[in-house]
Parts: sequence; structure tokens; C-alpha cells
Amino acid sequence: MKGRTLLALSIFSTTFLSFTPLTKKYIVIDAGHGGNDLGAVYGNFSEKDISLSIATEIQKLNKGQEKYDVILTRDSDTYPSLSERAAQINKLNPEMVISLHVNRSPQEETTNQGTEVFIQKSEASKVLAEKISQKFNARKIEERNLHILRETKAPAVLVELGFINNSVDRNYITSEKGQKEIAKKFIEVFNEY
Repeated sequence: MKGRTLLALSIFSTTFLSFTPLTKKYIVIDAGHGGNDLGAVYGNFSEKDISLSIATEIQKLNKGQEKYDVILTRDSDTYPSLSERAAQINKLNPEMVISLHVNRSPQEETTNQGTEVFIQKSEASKVLAEKISQKFNARKIEERNLHILRETKAPAVLVELGFINNSVDRNYITSEKGQKEIAKKFIEVFNEY
């Protein structure tokens, strides 16, 4: 009798589990700025457009991946407030959050170049930042008290993808080729995380 009960439970469990959809894990990509908030600007280029374009490319490249679904905090030229972004992120309870931005230094044209990664005090954020830093050969990883990092419960990093007023960075982050390469590096980070 005991054997039949165990067999029945085993069959029930197998049948039940086969009909239970597996929940995918989420990664949130926050395209910085948007709407009336242009972010850093140089000529016709704005941070809000560059960050959205790269975020969209990441989501597109991630389609069909089994490990994670990529959710964007904005997928058009809108401006969700920082509080709205954090609330949306916390509701999703993602595995990680990456906020995309573009740097600008005070001078008109700068020799400053490269990626910078900012984190809040969290071991998981540091691990994520290290992986991103390695992929992008980042100039630095630094702790910053930024709203999206502070108010997000999931491991979060803010990535400055380059300097808009450095011609090498600007040409790379605004080109189709550069944006695809950047997006591909993030997908590699997701798969290694």
C-alpha cells in the first residue's frame, strides 16, 4: 500500500510539475533620462537617445535567451521619475538592474574616455560591477549614493558607457556597430552571472 501511495504521489508530482510554467528571471535595463530630460548633450546627440537605443538593442539581442527576460524601464522617449523607476524595479524583483548613462566632462572636448561603473554598498552589486568592468575594460568602479542604486532592492549598477564629448567614445556609442557590440557585451555578462 505504501509503495502505491508513493507511486501515485510521484506520478501526480511529475504530471503537476510538467504543467507548471517555469518562471523566468528578470533583468531590468534602465535607459537613463528621457522625455524633456536630455541628459548629457553634444551637438545633435543626447544621452537619453543613446541610452534608449542601447537598452533596446540589449532587449532585442536577449530575445530567445532561456535564462533571463530583459525588461526596460522605458521603451520610448518618456521620462518615468526616479521613484517610479525604483518602484517598477522593486515590483519585478529582478536578478539585476543596469542603469545606462553617458558621461560628460565640463570642458567642451575631453580626453577623458571609457566606461565607468557606479555601485551602492552591496556584495552582489560589486560582483556584477566587476563582470561589467572586465567586459568593458572600465576606467573605474566607484560607490555612489545615487537614487536608482540606493532605492533598488536588487543588485544594481549604473554604467556610464563613455564620454559624449570625447570624439572616440561619441563615435562608438552612437554608431550602430558600437551599440550592437555594447549590447552583446551585456548579454555575455548576463550569461556569466
